Amino acid sequence: MKFPFFRRSTQSIGYSQHHNSPHGSDRVLIGLLVLLTLVGILFVYDSSVVIAIRDFSDRFYFAKEQIKWIALGWIVLSVFSFISYKNWYRAAVPILMATIGLLLAVFIPGISVKALGARRWINLGFMNLQPAEFAKLALVMYLSAWFSSKERKRFVPFLLLLGMVVGLILLQPDLGTAFIVLMIAVLLYFFSGAHLIQFVFLIPVLIIGVFLLAVVSPYRFARLTSFINPEKDPLGTSYQIRQATLALGSGGLMGVGIGKSRQKYEYLPEANTDSIFAIIGEETGLVGATAISLLYVIILYRGYIIATGAKDGFGKLLALGISSWVGLQSMINIAAISALIPLTGIPLPLISYGGSNLVVMLAGLGILINISKH
Repeated sequence: MKFPFFRRSTQSIGYSQHHNSPHGSDRVLIGLLVLLTLVGILFVYDSSVVIAIRDFSDRFYFAKEQIKWIALGWIVLSVFSFISYKNWYRAAVPILMATIGLLLAVFIPGISVKALGARRWINLGFMNLQPAEFAKLALVMYLSAWFSSKERKRFVPFLLLLGMVVGLILLQPDLGTAFIVLMIAVLLYFFSGAHLIQFVFLIPVLIIGVFLLAVVSPYRFARLTSFINPEKDPLGTSYQIRQATLALGSGGLMGVGIGKSRQKYEYLPEANTDSIFAIIGEETGLVGATAISLLYVIILYRGYIIATGAKDGFGKLLALGISSWVGLQSMINIAAISALIPLTGIPLPLISYGGSNLVVMLAGLGILINISKH
């Protein structure tokens, strides 16, 4: 029995016999992306104003940086939306190899940047690059190209490739990003028509593996125990999630009002990055938090529509992979801030402050828009 998500195209991308005439882009999707990036600018400024004044004597510092990244991201999105997605089929292998090289480069002294005990960035002089973010898009491209062709007995090679990429990310260490990469890859594998028995075998193994990784690391184990018992260390490992839930709770139905957050006054750690959804919930209440959540659901739905309309297996898988990436990352961030799962350090897509994640995600969404044209 195979995983029944969509029927495989009879032609792979490499052997297409006809050219599909492009039509208009998905305007609903583009509108959603514009809206979310504008919301991101507003709440990055709002949530960071205190620390921006403290560290840079400029209340607009983080907002200006975010605008720069969004401008770059939209330029990349525009370019990628005009490049035929079929070109990424041939580029998938070299892109993956280059990404693995970047993942290895974070361990090279002199060019790597170490912060908070982790090596996740490469210093390019004018910016810090986070290769793990590129791994998400690179793996989606490669697996979509690989799985769009008919091939038997690829389960073991798939596990070996996945183990190498995820292993390099875990060594940084970055369990949250590794988990996102892992889940995207597993979803693509089964969307491609894998046998259901492999799915039944793999999921328990992955759950046990993630649990063991959380247990063996003192820092991650502390987060897990604080999730199970938030009262254990209220001023230590439980502090961030307690402040996040306090922010959401104080927002009530309609929120305390834009700009009136109390948690942004250095009570809530990572208020402009990983915890920004808590500030949104505090200032706009349940109504605003639900509205933001629904925007991600609509993006996921539009991605599904684009995938089902694609004319070849590569386009279907590529659209599903990019959509799953946005959906998984938003779901995990919101669930963690809502204390439904342990904190992961995953940013909220298109809203949280940051460069690499924002630009790479907009690049992937540019590819999704190009698929929508065909």
